[in-house]
Amino acid sequence: MSPRSIACWIVVITQLFLPLAGQAQDTAAPAPAHLSGYGRQSAAAESAREKQFRDAVVAGNIRENMRRLSARPHHVGSPYDKDNAEWILARFKEWGFDAHIETFNVLFPTPKDRVVELLAPTPFRAKLQEPAVAVDPTSNQTSEQLPTYNAYSADGDVTAPLVYVNYGIREDYQQLDRLGISVAGAIVIARYGSGWRGTKPKVAAEHGAIGCIIYSDPHGDGFYEGDTYPAGGWRPREGVQRGSVMDTDYPGDPLTPGVGATADAKRLAIKDATTITKIPVLPISYADALPLLSAISGTLAPENWRGAMPITYHIGPGPARVHLKVASNWDIKPIYDVIATIQGSDSDAQWVLRGNHHDAWVNGAEDPLSGQSAMLEEARVLGEMHKQGWTPKRSIIYCAWDGEEPGLLGSVEWVETHVSELQKHAVAYINSDDSDRGLLGAGGTQDLQSVLSSVARDIQDPETHMSVLQRSHLVAIAHAKNADERAAIRRQSDLNIEALGDGSDYTAFQDFAGISTLDFGFGGEDQGDQYHSIYDDFYWYTHFADTDFSYGRALAQLGGATMIRLADADLIPVDYAPQAAAIAKYESELEQLLKDQQDEIAERNLELQEGVFTATADPHKTFVPPPTEAVPSFMNFTPMKNAVELLKKSAERYSKALASLQAEDSRALSSQALEPVNADLLRIPRLFLNEKGLPERPWFKNQIYAPGAYTGYSAKPVAAVREYMDQKKWKEAEAQIPQVAHIIENVAAGINKAAEDLETVQKH
Repeated sequence: MSPRSIACWIVVITQLFLPLAGQAQDTAAPAPAHLSGYGRQSAAAESAREKQFRDAVVAGNIRENMRRLSARPHHVGSPYDKDNAEWILARFKEWGFDAHIETFNVLFPTPKDRVVELLAPTPFRAKLQEPAVAVDPTSNQTSEQLPTYNAYSADGDVTAPLVYVNYGIREDYQQLDRLGISVAGAIVIARYGSGWRGTKPKVAAEHGAIGCIIYSDPHGDGFYEGDTYPAGGWRPREGVQRGSVMDTDYPGDPLTPGVGATADAKRLAIKDATTITKIPVLPISYADALPLLSAISGTLAPENWRGAMPITYHIGPGPARVHLKVASNWDIKPIYDVIATIQGSDSDAQWVLRGNHHDAWVNGAEDPLSGQSAMLEEARVLGEMHKQGWTPKRSIIYCAWDGEEPGLLGSVEWVETHVSELQKHAVAYINSDDSDRGLLGAGGTQDLQSVLSSVARDIQDPETHMSVLQRSHLVAIAHAKNADERAAIRRQSDLNIEALGDGSDYTAFQDFAGISTLDFGFGGEDQGDQYHSIYDDFYWYTHFADTDFSYGRALAQLGGATMIRLADADLIPVDYAPQAAAIAKYESELEQLLKDQQDEIAERNLELQEGVFTATADPHKTFVPPPTEAVPSFMNFTPMKNAVELLKKSAERYSKALASLQAEDSRALSSQALEPVNADLLRIPRLFLNEKGLPERPWFKNQIYAPGAYTGYSAKPVAAVREYMDQKKWKEAEAQIPQVAHIIENVAAGINKAAEDLETVQKH
């Protein structure tokens, strides 16, 4: 669900470093004397165990998993979705896991009537259909395929003038305001990209539009990028991106916010579900979009609004007039989460969780089965190791989620149901989703940055034969904007872990339950994209993505070894220094945002006063300038800055205590002695939560990590403050600063408690 956008220049850059890679491989330094969280003796055993795991992963098994799971369309409510869940369950049991299926009942609309037609100036009716491709054996499963649609679109039947709004994000409507163009009473057409699709109908409705059409422009998703399918891997002219447009108030089942969608759960009426769009919306291909856009005249679109179709892009309105109709079956459907456990040896075992979803919009080879197939191979090898006598200290739980595509349904409902148990036991949640070839990309909470980087040092990149960590590091250096940035990257030996939004199944763990998370995969070198179309299938993936599954093997090696590292550690292997640095960066970004907005507003007010406008309005229209905006002269960030300093000091104290302990004899790292410290570390991620949630989105409890209300997939760190700043609600933004500061102070106190207990262990 969260495609990675790593540039294709990676291939060229890494080729430059191949000689260095070979040299590094030949002259590699011996393994470090210790692993974080392990005594010397247990570190040696852990290194051997991880090597045993890595060597046992078989790419051919991953290929076979994908072939089987992608054989039929398997969306929520389909027969093959349930069949896949039962097949996955059987595999987990075969491999020795204690496994079961947990079922939830969720609202999942499917279309019964879809119409997009141009009424004027010339009639045209959109096909709204992806044709089968002769060489692709699963593209013709028409009777089982979901039609092209956007789930959770409101029903509606509207006719209106058509207005082109570029990507349909808030900045585009600001441009329309400057041009003197209103979408009130119109149907808008927006291209996919530059933000989550659900933002497009949300913002359109806020500006008075009565309908929304979203199309895939070939500039970013078709022939402009490369040969189209089946000659190449890029989206063909009649390809369509399905997807959810659920609003961002909360993820999961729209009718049961905050509680699991069990059979007896109390449900909202559909009319009261705030995550269903306010206006009807449909996705279309660029073949269907071409006649619509060609019929629009009026204001010429700015240069950066123009796509790659052979037309002159205009904004409108007029003379194009469009009829849009959406009607859905609003049914409750079952979803099937497969939960599989290897019990840990500790009596009150902590949990390490791993997840990837198994449902898809159609056949879903890349999204999600590239990740799911690799995860299943991890589980197979771990099961074999368990049968041979290995038992982890902490329980390992593998989760094959259902219903991710419509809105993270399976994972959210499971977390909402089990939140108390999770907060008592869960150390971390490790997620993957779609994955291809190329560079390792990772996001999550930065307390896990060091442990993931340590594991990644031992995973070989299939193309360059350097480690996946080294390859990422070298590419980052080569892509640095300037010498200072290059020097900073050279000083950092770890992966750069970015904050996560809500693009996949980590969301409920991080944002609702307060659990440390990671999400990773490979990308940037696949030869095209068929995201959420019928062509995302086994034939396409094996011809244009990770064709030999070598990167699928690397993904399984990384995921499984990370699970082993976290599950077997004497002391939970967290490092708070990267997290403290990241939070300090988020605070400084807020200060810079204020300065930028002050400068922007002041400049715009000056233009208004002088009668100078940055965009040219239609000379035949009477342009009424908007009123000048108030410029905030000051916001008091001092409470947050002070809290961040406390956080840095506590992280430094913990790092020193850990380094001192690990420098001593390994007997100091006994499980009994470390039990109080592990209990401290387990609680720290929960301290990021405020049970009241974000000011206007109470489901999201985490006060540092959250998606933006208008970004969806993308993170908006310190959202309680930042989103008010984005809306220029300065008083409201400033009022949130002390509350966020209090959360950071609590986290700092929690880390200090862990450091104190660790120092006590050392003294004894």
